[in-house]
Amino acid sequence: MSSLATRVAKLRRSKDQSLQDVAEAVGVSKAHIWELEKGRADNPSMALVTRLADHFGVSVAFLVGEDVESPDADRQLQRMFRQAQQLDASERAILDDMIVRDQHLWHRIDGVI
Repeated sequence: MSSLATRVAKLRRSKDQSLQDVAEAVGVSKAHIWELEKGRADNPSMALVTRLADHFGVSVAFLVGEDVESPDADRQLQRMFRQAQQLDASERAILDDMIVRDQHLWHRIDGVI
């Protein structure tokens, strides 16, 4: 699955736009777009991501790689998402708790290693 940086760069090139074109359209500096495309911009604001999505005519979900229908989405995750849609609210809550608990566990393990 592509990163935000890769998606922004691909979209910009597919529309034959310069860094300056995109920067002016979304109200940031050319250097900021360059850093974003290189993956060097830490945690871009939701407002900027939304302006980029609007500028390129894509969804925020697509831009940040959370669109399970995207052509480059992980097939296993697509299958899991389809299956999860069939769960009722209590089953979804259990699944969500499992995922959150697992993420916390791995963050603690990463801190120790």
